[in-house]
Amino acid sequence: MMTRSIVGEKVILVPYMKEHVPRYHQWMQDPALLAATASEPLTLDEEYQMHHTWTQDPRKHTFIVLDKQLLREEFVEGHPHEEAMVGDVNIYMNDPDDLQLAEIEIMIAEPESRGKGLGKASILMMMSFAIKNYGIQTFRAKIGESNKPSLDLFRKLGFQDVSYSDAFKEVTLELTVQELSVGEPTASKEVL
Repeated sequence: MMTRSIVGEKVILVPYMKEHVPRYHQWMQDPALLAATASEPLTLDEEYQMHHTWTQDPRKHTFIVLDKQLLREEFVEGHPHEEAMVGDVNIYMNDPDDLQLAEIEIMIAEPESRGKGLGKASILMMMSFAIKNYGIQTFRAKIGESNKPSLDLFRKLGFQDVSYSDAFKEVTLELTVQELSVGEPTASKEVL
């Protein structure tokens, strides 16, 4: 099944394509982004290999976040629209004991695109996608304690702190679909 793009008010989530890899690789040369995403630097060849494994793994879904204001032309499904790339949003369904649990991540890599609500919109759209397509009932986010903007964003969306890893200096937050449906009115409207 080919995953289609998801069009929202502010952003369009497009499947991660090979054409996106060079720009994504460029982002991941930034030490601040590497630290915020707990990632290791890769060579361009390694990034292409990573893209291939991610797109072949049915337990992982990555969308590139496009800022609709940066599109130079009308959006066309299947076109990478690299000029509007601002980040990515992912879900990982890696817990074999809980198939209704997905870890969720967001990265708005372009500094001028931060603080515009693109991250919130992307998370809500990705959660809706995961609920509708995979029956996900619980979302988990693992965020470094120093990444205050991400912690604030997830907490505003209703995610609750559930644990802290002293070794990784990381907070784990969770949100259930049940909590979401009775929580923030704008979130439940956009997601459910």
